[in-house]
Amino acid sequence: MPAKKQITKEKILNTAVKIVCQSGIDALNTRTLACACKCSTQPIYLSFKGINELLAEVAGEALKIFNRYIEDEIKRGKYPEYKAVGMGYIRFAKEEKHLFKYLLMNDGMHKTGKEMDSFDNSVFMIMKNFGLYKTDAEKLHLQMWVFVHGVASMYATDYMDWDEESVSQLVSSAYRGFMADIKGENK
Repeated sequence: MPAKKQITKEKILNTAVKIVCQSGIDALNTRTLACACKCSTQPIYLSFKGINELLAEVAGEALKIFNRYIEDEIKRGKYPEYKAVGMGYIRFAKEEKHLFKYLLMNDGMHKTGKEMDSFDNSVFMIMKNFGLYKTDAEKLHLQMWVFVHGVASMYATDYMDWDEESVSQLVSSAYRGFMADIKGENK
């Protein structure tokens, strides 16, 4: 009967995510991971084909955490659904700086293969909630995404730390301006 695996793939992955949360993606390597798991590097290499597979799975876990922030913000009910997505995005950057940087300011999202799903879901939400045609909904979402990502990046890099109400007002102002432009009201 073979020996029972002491260090599971799940424990290794959870520990890798904790390292990234605390210290950033650059702190993650097989040695620091093995040390944090209190094992040799062997269980890591037995659980993952290589560092790229590990990084892809860390990105997948980061995406799950990111999606929980969005879902929680929508459930909070403080903002309309589309605005809640943006506010959740910003809150994720504020509270999970290192995960945000890996997933959305680095190549983490590309490792998940999910970036277009998120964009398409948001475009559909805009079409449904605001009655815009697809091209206008895509334009609005792209503009809002650039704006929200900029604010989120400022949080993630400690460039600023505004209160939630100030950020909410900025997001609303940007939305109104972009929507007016799409509807031709700024001409």
